[in-house]
Amino acid sequence: MSDQVRVPFGNFTDVSTALEVCDRLAAPVSEALRTWEAREAAESVLYVDTDPGLADTAVFCDAYDVAPRTSANCVVVAAKRGGSTTLAACLALAHTRVDVNNAVRRHLGARKASFAPLDTVVTETGMEYGGVTPVGLPRAWPLLVDKAVADAPYVLIGSGRRRGKLILPGSALARLPGAEVLPDLAV
Repeated sequence: MSDQVRVPFGNFTDVSTALEVCDRLAAPVSEALRTWEAREAAESVLYVDTDPGLADTAVFCDAYDVAPRTSANCVVVAAKRGGSTTLAACLALAHTRVDVNNAVRRHLGARKASFAPLDTVVTETGMEYGGVTPVGLPRAWPLLVDKAVADAPYVLIGSGRRRGKLILPGSALARLPGAEVLPDLAV
Protein backbone atom coordinates (compact mmCIF):
# COMPACT_ATOMS: atom_id res chain seq x y z
CA MET A 1 0.00 0.00 0.00
CA SER A 2 1.27 3.43 -0.86
CA ASP A 3 2.04 5.74 2.06
CA GLN A 4 -0.15 8.37 0.43
CA VAL A 5 -3.18 6.18 -0.33
CA ARG A 6 -5.21 5.34 2.76
CA VAL A 7 -8.53 3.57 2.99
CA PRO A 8 -11.26 4.98 5.23
CA PHE A 9 -12.16 1.52 6.59
CA GLY A 10 -11.30 -2.16 6.31
CA ASN A 11 -8.14 -4.22 6.43
CA PHE A 12 -6.54 -4.06 2.98
CA THR A 13 -2.85 -4.38 2.13
CA ASP A 14 -2.87 -3.44 -1.57
CA VAL A 15 -4.52 -0.04 -2.16
CA SER A 16 -4.24 2.29 -5.17
CA THR A 17 -6.21 5.01 -6.82
CA ALA A 18 -8.41 3.22 -9.36
CA LEU A 19 -7.20 5.39 -12.24
CA GLU A 20 -3.66 4.08 -11.61
CA VAL A 21 -4.70 0.45 -11.96
CA CYS A 22 -7.30 0.49 -14.75
CA ASP A 23 -5.81 -2.76 -16.07
CA ARG A 24 -7.15 -4.54 -12.93
CA LEU A 25 -10.73 -3.41 -13.62
CA ALA A 26 -13.34 -4.77 -16.01
CA ALA A 27 -13.07 -2.91 -19.32
CA PRO A 28 -16.36 -0.95 -18.97
CA VAL A 29 -15.37 0.17 -15.46
CA SER A 30 -11.94 1.31 -16.59
CA GLU A 31 -13.43 3.21 -19.53
CA ALA A 32 -16.07 4.86 -17.34
CA LEU A 33 -13.48 6.08 -14.84
CA ARG A 34 -11.21 7.45 -17.58
CA THR A 35 -14.06 9.32 -19.28
CA TRP A 36 -16.15 10.38 -16.24
CA GLU A 37 -16.90 14.07 -16.68
CA ALA A 38 -16.89 14.59 -12.89
CA ARG A 39 -13.07 14.33 -12.75
CA GLU A 40 -12.77 14.90 -9.00
CA ALA A 41 -15.25 12.06 -8.45
CA ALA A 42 -13.24 9.73 -10.72
CA GLU A 43 -10.01 10.70 -8.97
CA SER A 44 -11.53 9.93 -5.55
CA VAL A 45 -12.08 6.25 -6.38
CA LEU A 46 -9.76 3.80 -4.63
CA TYR A 47 -9.05 0.22 -5.67
CA VAL A 48 -8.36 -2.46 -3.07
CA ASP A 49 -7.03 -5.81 -4.25
CA THR A 50 -8.94 -8.72 -2.71
CA ASP A 51 -9.25 -12.49 -2.93
CA PRO A 52 -11.90 -13.39 -5.56
CA GLY A 53 -12.88 -16.39 -3.45
CA LEU A 54 -14.08 -13.97 -0.78
CA ALA A 55 -16.18 -11.75 -3.08
CA ASP A 56 -19.60 -12.61 -1.63
CA THR A 57 -20.73 -9.81 0.69
CA ALA A 58 -20.98 -11.54 4.09
CA VAL A 59 -17.74 -13.49 3.65
CA PHE A 60 -15.96 -10.43 2.28
CA CYS A 61 -17.07 -8.15 5.12
CA ASP A 62 -15.88 -10.66 7.70
CA ALA A 63 -12.53 -11.34 6.01
CA TYR A 64 -11.62 -7.68 5.43
CA ASP A 65 -13.21 -6.13 8.53
CA VAL A 66 -15.75 -4.11 6.54
CA ALA A 67 -19.07 -3.22 8.15
CA PRO A 68 -22.08 -4.07 5.95
CA ARG A 69 -23.19 -0.44 6.46
CA THR A 70 -20.16 0.67 4.42
CA SER A 71 -20.59 -1.87 1.62
CA ALA A 72 -23.14 -1.47 -1.17
CA ASN A 73 -24.54 -4.10 -3.50
CA CYS A 74 -25.48 -3.41 -7.11
CA VAL A 75 -28.33 -5.53 -8.43
CA VAL A 76 -29.79 -5.50 -11.92
CA VAL A 77 -33.55 -5.56 -12.29
CA ALA A 78 -35.70 -6.37 -15.31
CA ALA A 79 -38.83 -4.20 -15.31
CA LYS A 80 -41.61 -5.25 -17.69
CA ARG A 81 -44.56 -3.32 -19.04
CA GLY A 82 -46.47 -4.61 -22.01
CA GLY A 83 -44.02 -6.24 -24.38
CA SER A 84 -40.99 -4.20 -23.34
CA THR A 85 -38.35 -4.87 -20.73
CA THR A 86 -36.16 -2.20 -19.14
CA LEU A 87 -32.96 -3.16 -17.37
CA ALA A 88 -32.02 -0.96 -14.43
CA ALA A 89 -29.33 -1.09 -11.79
CA CYS A 90 -30.11 -0.55 -8.12
CA LEU A 91 -27.57 0.28 -5.43
CA ALA A 92 -28.28 -0.30 -1.74
CA LEU A 93 -26.22 -0.79 1.41
CA ALA A 94 -25.37 -4.44 2.11
CA HIS A 95 -27.38 -4.63 5.33
CA THR A 96 -30.57 -3.70 3.42
CA ARG A 97 -32.36 -5.08 0.38
CA VAL A 98 -33.65 -3.34 -2.72
CA ASP A 99 -37.46 -3.06 -2.68
CA VAL A 100 -37.90 -4.49 -6.18
CA ASN A 101 -41.63 -5.23 -5.99
CA ASN A 102 -42.68 -1.79 -4.75
CA ALA A 103 -40.15 1.05 -5.00
CA VAL A 104 -38.38 -0.10 -8.17
CA ARG A 105 -41.49 -1.30 -9.98
CA ARG A 106 -43.37 1.94 -9.27
CA HIS A 107 -40.43 4.22 -10.09
CA LEU A 108 -39.91 2.52 -13.46
CA GLY A 109 -43.64 2.42 -14.22
CA ALA A 110 -43.57 -1.35 -14.67
CA ARG A 111 -46.27 -3.93 -14.15
CA LYS A 112 -43.67 -6.46 -12.98
CA ALA A 113 -40.08 -6.19 -11.79
CA SER A 114 -37.68 -8.96 -10.84
CA PHE A 115 -33.96 -9.60 -10.67
CA ALA A 116 -32.52 -9.90 -14.17
CA PRO A 117 -31.19 -13.33 -15.21
CA LEU A 118 -27.50 -13.82 -14.46
CA ASP A 119 -26.50 -14.47 -18.08
CA THR A 120 -28.25 -11.25 -19.15
CA VAL A 121 -26.45 -9.24 -16.45
CA VAL A 122 -23.01 -10.60 -17.35
CA THR A 123 -23.55 -10.19 -21.11
CA GLU A 124 -25.07 -6.70 -20.96
CA THR A 125 -22.59 -5.24 -18.43
CA GLY A 126 -19.33 -6.87 -19.53
CA MET A 127 -18.68 -7.55 -15.84
CA GLU A 128 -18.21 -10.71 -13.81
CA TYR A 129 -20.88 -12.13 -11.54
CA GLY A 130 -20.02 -11.11 -7.99
CA GLY A 131 -18.33 -7.92 -9.15
CA VAL A 132 -21.10 -5.95 -10.88
CA THR A 133 -20.73 -2.28 -10.09
CA PRO A 134 -22.62 0.89 -11.00
CA VAL A 135 -19.47 2.37 -12.53
CA GLY A 136 -19.44 1.50 -16.22
CA LEU A 137 -22.99 0.25 -16.68
CA PRO A 138 -24.68 0.82 -20.04
CA ARG A 139 -25.60 4.53 -20.24
CA ALA A 140 -29.18 3.80 -21.32
CA TRP A 141 -29.91 2.05 -18.02
CA PRO A 142 -31.51 3.88 -15.13
CA LEU A 143 -29.23 3.76 -12.07
CA LEU A 144 -31.29 3.92 -8.89
CA VAL A 145 -29.24 4.78 -5.80
CA ASP A 146 -30.68 4.49 -2.31
CA LYS A 147 -30.32 7.79 -0.43
CA ALA A 148 -28.39 6.06 2.37
CA VAL A 149 -25.70 5.12 -0.17
CA ALA A 150 -25.46 8.67 -1.54
CA ASP A 151 -25.27 10.05 2.03
CA ALA A 152 -22.50 7.66 3.15
CA PRO A 153 -19.05 9.23 3.58
CA TYR A 154 -17.46 6.25 1.78
CA VAL A 155 -18.87 3.08 0.26
CA LEU A 156 -17.28 -0.14 -0.96
CA ILE A 157 -18.62 -1.49 -4.28
CA GLY A 158 -17.57 -4.01 -6.92
CA SER A 159 -14.86 -3.40 -9.50
CA GLY A 160 -16.49 -5.26 -12.37
CA ARG A 161 -14.49 -8.36 -11.46
CA ARG A 162 -14.67 -10.71 -8.49
CA ARG A 163 -11.11 -9.75 -7.63
CA GLY A 164 -10.83 -6.27 -6.17
CA LYS A 165 -13.28 -3.65 -4.93
CA LEU A 166 -13.71 0.09 -5.27
CA ILE A 167 -14.09 2.55 -2.40
CA LEU A 168 -15.48 6.02 -3.07
CA PRO A 169 -17.62 8.72 -1.50
CA GLY A 170 -21.35 8.03 -1.64
CA SER A 171 -21.81 11.49 -3.13
CA ALA A 172 -19.65 10.42 -6.10
CA LEU A 173 -22.02 7.54 -6.82
CA ALA A 174 -24.89 10.02 -7.00
CA ARG A 175 -22.92 11.81 -9.75
CA LEU A 176 -22.63 8.79 -12.04
CA PRO A 177 -24.32 9.18 -15.43
CA GLY A 178 -28.03 8.35 -15.16
CA ALA A 179 -28.02 8.16 -11.37
CA GLU A 180 -31.25 8.93 -9.54
CA VAL A 181 -31.19 9.06 -5.74
CA LEU A 182 -34.34 7.62 -4.16
CA PRO A 183 -35.23 7.89 -0.45
CA ASP A 184 -37.00 4.53 -0.13
CA LEU A 185 -35.25 2.28 -2.61
CA ALA A 186 -34.06 -0.11 0.09
CA VAL A 187 -35.72 -1.60 3.15
